Amino acid sequence: MSTAKHVAVLKGGWSPEREVSLSTGRGCADALRQSGYRVTEVDAGRDIADQLLKIKPDVVFNALHGRWGEDGCVQGLLEILNIPYTHSGVLASSLAMHKERAKAMFAAAGLPIAQSVVVPREQAAAGHVMEPPYVIKPVNQGSSVGVFIIRQGDNRPPAELTSPDWNLGDEVMAERYIAGRELSCAVMGDEALGVVEIIANTQFYDYEAKYAAGGSRHEVPAKVDAETYAEVQRVALAAHRALGCRGVSRADFRFDDTKAGKPELILLEVNTQPGMTPTSLVPELANLAGYSYAELVSWMVEEASCDR
Repeated sequence: MSTAKHVAVLKGGWSPEREVSLSTGRGCADALRQSGYRVTEVDAGRDIADQLLKIKPDVVFNALHGRWGEDGCVQGLLEILNIPYTHSGVLASSLAMHKERAKAMFAAAGLPIAQSVVVPREQAAAGHVMEPPYVIKPVNQGSSVGVFIIRQGDNRPPAELTSPDWNLGDEVMAERYIAGRELSCAVMGDEALGVVEIIANTQFYDYEAKYAAGGSRHEVPAKVDAETYAEVQRVALAAHRALGCRGVSRADFRFDDTKAGKPELILLEVNTQPGMTPTSLVPELANLAGYSYAELVSWMVEEASCDR
């Protein structure tokens, strides 16, 4: 490792996930400094190209979350500027961020997914678009922003869908609700790491459960049978490859072992820029595999490139 390498840590931005990105960016920047890198933290604005041209980094650590930072937009800009960057490239980032496009790739790869339909937000708000229970989520957001569970007996979808403050896009996905447990598995390079179970203290693993102190409890490694554990790892790596991901990704699952017969494992989505906050899953899974937080982010910087 060259201790003179200059890393620009992109954080913040203007998506609804700005606060999470700021936390991720601070943690990664501190760890990189401890590892000997020269670090400049950049609160990304719409003048991001000018910001980067001014500071001239050797590498960009992309700690942005949500639209514009995680969906291929910033990745395309970094390709134009010819600055090596972390995480996935333009196409994989764009595919993963659009939940329905990603599911088409997963289906083509033979991976287990739940029935879903993408509809205009107004249609989802007017009445049930599938038989409850189901989940409504924005089609291209992360961090469980704007996610609602519609349960059996609910008369109509949530009023929030018609709120004038809604800023999460005009299309939403309705997806069959999968009962059971929340599992997640990280991929680092071309290796599936361990499996974690998330036990939320809220209705489900929502924004608060993800990022608030005490919002959830993580079982690392997950207490599931060896066959299920290996299958989660297999599917996570296959999903990473199906999208063409690079660097670190994280696949999220539902595991329904509540009914008699064979349990059901469903792949929900792949996060190409998973959170790296103090309560995030990937650092815990990397630690399980023997990587410290500093070693993880250093690996990501050294693995950075263009044309990803």
